[in-house]
Amino acid sequence: MSSANIALLGAIAGFTIYLGLPIGRLRTPTPRLRAGLNAVAIGILIFLVWDVLTHAWEPIDGALSKHDWGTVVSGGTTLAAGLAIGLAGLVHYDGWIARRRVAQSQPAGPGAASTAELAPKTRSQAGSLALMIATGIGLHNFAEGLAIGNSAAQGELSLAVLLIIGFGLHNATEGFGIVAPLAAEGERPSWLTLLWLGLIGGGPTFLGTLVGQHLVNDTLSIAFLGLAAGSILYVVIELLAVARKTGLKTLTTWCILLGLLLGFATDAVVTAAGA
Repeated sequence: MSSANIALLGAIAGFTIYLGLPIGRLRTPTPRLRAGLNAVAIGILIFLVWDVLTHAWEPIDGALSKHDWGTVVSGGTTLAAGLAIGLAGLVHYDGWIARRRVAQSQPAGPGAASTAELAPKTRSQAGSLALMIATGIGLHNFAEGLAIGNSAAQGELSLAVLLIIGFGLHNATEGFGIVAPLAAEGERPSWLTLLWLGLIGGGPTFLGTLVGQHLVNDTLSIAFLGLAAGSILYVVIELLAVARKTGLKTLTTWCILLGLLLGFATDAVVTAAGA
C-alpha cells in the first residue's frame, strides 16, 4: 500500500469524528436529556483518559522492566510535563478567560459604551468546554495517527489498516463527546462551528499519520499523549461540576457507565489488532 493511500485512510479515520457532531444541533433538549448527554460525554472522556495514559506509560513500563533508566527518566519527565501543561495550563487559561469576561462586562465610564459592547462577543462557557474537549481529543488523535504511520513505516500494513478501522470507530464517539456540553446547555452551534471543531479534533489523526510514516519516536508520542490526558482530565472535572448541579444522580450514573462502555466497545478493534 502506498504512502498516499495510508495517508488517505488516516484522514478517513480522523474525519469519522463528524458522525457524532450533528448531535450538537439538537433543538431545546429537555433537562433529563441535557443531563444524560453530559454524563455520557463524561464516561467517554474518562475512558479516553485511561486509554491515553495506558499508551503513554507503555514505553516507560517497558524501559523499567529492562532497567533502562535513561529512557525511564526522559519518558517519565516528558509525561509529567505533558500532564502538567495539559491540566494546570487549562486551569490558568480558564481563569484568564473568566477575568476577561468580568472586565468586558464592566462599564467603560459615564456616557460611554461598555467594553462588552465594543469588544467581540466572548465564547460561552459551553463553547469553551467544547473547544477544550476538541483540543484534547485532537492531541490524542495525533498520537493515534503516529501509531498508524509508524505501523505502516515498519511494514505492518495489516496492523495499520486495523488501527485505522478501530480509530475511525472510536473517533465517531469522540465527536459526540465534543458537542455534548453545547447540547446540554441548549446551544445550537452553526455548521461552520461544527466544521471547525471537527478539524481540531479529527484533523490531527491525518497529520499524525503523515508524520508517523517518517518519524518513529516514543518521546514525541509520550509528549502528545501527556498533553491530551491532562486536557481531557480538566474537562472531565468541569463536566462533573455541571452534572452535580442537575441533581439527577441516578440518570447521571447510568449514563456515565454507558459512556464508559461505548469507549471500550469502540476500542475493541484496536485492542484486537494488538495496538
